[in-house]
Amino acid sequence: MMLAVLLGYLAGSVPFAFLLARRAGIDVRVVGSGNVGAANVMRATGIGRAIAVMALDVAKGAAAVALAQLTSGGAALAAMTGAAAIVGHIYPVWLRFHGGKGVAVAAGVFAVLAPMATAVAAVMFVVTVWATRYVSLGSVAATLALPPAAWLIGAPAGVVGAASGSAALILFRHRTNLRRLREGTERRIGARLDKHHHQLGR
Repeated sequence: MMLAVLLGYLAGSVPFAFLLARRAGIDVRVVGSGNVGAANVMRATGIGRAIAVMALDVAKGAAAVALAQLTSGGAALAAMTGAAAIVGHIYPVWLRFHGGKGVAVAAGVFAVLAPMATAVAAVMFVVTVWATRYVSLGSVAATLALPPAAWLIGAPAGVVGAASGSAALILFRHRTNLRRLREGTERRIGARLDKHHHQLGR
């Protein structure tokens, strides 16, 4: 059981945003928001790498759960492993626990654990981002929608618990975004970083 959870954490901690941005000579930890995730990669390098990062982050979350399910440990173990993957992404051991915010990984995790609830959350994300052009606000809306949606569709208690715990952690990681939204200083989608911020180490 603990081995599956540990492997889930290690899978989640693979920092695809850092690795792909690094290939462009950029350290996403020191540009833009400093977040090791797709949104910051998009602002720093463009949409191509951002899409790749998002796809890989979703995939690692889904893979962690799928591997746990192969052990026949039941829904509770799969949910714990998925939650560990989200924690690994947010606090990766490889980057001294400086990671992303967990939204894409959570999408992969709960696409396997609770696909209907994840679809509801995805719709909330798309509609909110389309209406406001704030990725962070869409992420918060999706995060808030996931646990009640999982409960309403009758997901196992372990899955609902993992969704609730993951949502709390993801919302905590978005606290600076929420403050910037209140102050009117949050970046909208499509905003690029200044060119001089693109150079590694600046």
